[in-house]
Amino acid sequence: MGGPGRPWHRHVFLVVSLQLLLVAPWQDETAARALNFTRQDFPRAFVFGAGTSAYQYEGATDEDGRSPSIWDNFTHAGRMPDKSTGDLGADGYHKYKAYRFSISWSRLIPRGRGAINPKGLEYYNNLINELVKRGIEIHVTLSHLDYPQILEDEYHGWLSPRMVDDFEAYADVCFREFGDRVRHWTTMDEPNVNSIAAYDNGAFPPGRCSPPFGFGTNCTAGGNSSVEPYVVTHNCILAHAAVAALYTRSYRAEQQGVVGINIYTFWNYPFSPAPADVQATQRSLDFMIGWMVNPLVYGDYPQVMKRIVGSRLPRFTKRQSEMVRGTADFIGINHYTSVYVSDRPNDAAADTTGPRDYNADLSATFRCYGALFNDSIHDHERAEYLSAYMGSALAALRNGANVKGYFVWSFLDVFELLAGYYSRYGLYHVDFQDPELPRTPKLSALWYSKFLKNEIDIIENVVSDTDDARSHAAEQ
Repeated sequence: MGGPGRPWHRHVFLVVSLQLLLVAPWQDETAARALNFTRQDFPRAFVFGAGTSAYQYEGATDEDGRSPSIWDNFTHAGRMPDKSTGDLGADGYHKYKAYRFSISWSRLIPRGRGAINPKGLEYYNNLINELVKRGIEIHVTLSHLDYPQILEDEYHGWLSPRMVDDFEAYADVCFREFGDRVRHWTTMDEPNVNSIAAYDNGAFPPGRCSPPFGFGTNCTAGGNSSVEPYVVTHNCILAHAAVAALYTRSYRAEQQGVVGINIYTFWNYPFSPAPADVQATQRSLDFMIGWMVNPLVYGDYPQVMKRIVGSRLPRFTKRQSEMVRGTADFIGINHYTSVYVSDRPNDAAADTTGPRDYNADLSATFRCYGALFNDSIHDHERAEYLSAYMGSALAALRNGANVKGYFVWSFLDVFELLAGYYSRYGLYHVDFQDPELPRTPKLSALWYSKFLKNEIDIIENVVSDTDDARSHAAEQ
């Protein structure tokens, strides 16, 4: 992932400014617990928060001039495991106070370009003004795996370079209308995941993939799992760079904000000390993180990707390379678990003239031991899970990484893009069976609040204080 003589992680974290979502790999299973820390151990400017995204949170999909997004068409076709849709979400369009959020392109500019929807503009202005009034630092994502269906119908969305221009024009509206109050902008959330899930295996809209790849019957006609994930990521990188350049050119001097991007990754450890597993681990890092980060830091893709993917991987022109390099004021890392990696020699030795997709190119096997929490209000395990990540964030800081913030996903239970309403990651429980969608703080929310108020130490008191919080929650 790095250029000659420059370790990529040091350079990237020096570029990073003001925001990192979840920042450090698990050191080992006890490392975070070995730390005893409070809120005061973090720098005063270190940002703690929580977030959601527009489609998952807002609901009101057919109100006030909003046009369908790619997720509306996808979920209404019954392609979620629980057959649910985001039509209601957590009804954030009618209920809001504080959170990190994304803007719905479909709500703000229903036709993808051109006229602004007055009701959409009013909603986001009201939301932002409420956050400002309450002294909350606002972090806005322009695209959280979502865009207007009309652009998919017109030119296949991110498969077309036309999307770069339309995304830049959409960002221009957001900067112009909201930039006087918003200082922290994320262009895209997890574009690397979207490229795989939407264009390799068909799990996300528009559900494009090709046999023998893809999940079940999710693939739409005309997909190409061997090529399209790489084309989409390439266009996303160019769009991010165009938006960052726009902000620098037209808004940065006056608004004094920052522009970055969020990527998803799991950290990787070799399954064994065998050289093949060690090489597979580095290859996984290059394919998962370097795919996005290398161009933003060095202006080109990792060498291992260029060698393995070959002509299926788009090339940056000299001008594009210069335009892309150095365009991230910060890089957000969305991280939920870590994996052990072993080599898949059969894939590595396969006939490269046959059909291959991202996973075949990567040719590695992952063994994951993640945490699964669902709908219990008394979520003691989630509090321990969060404390371990916060400990890793602090360890990264102490080791010299330029980590600037930590956001919990998610602020409250929302429509999850892989599982509908079945999985619940929120700090606040939402009763989706009640028409009023009442919110109740989970134990983890009460614990997180106590930590931020500097009322508890992490680790030593996580058990006793979550027990106290459980008692408090039971009284609600």
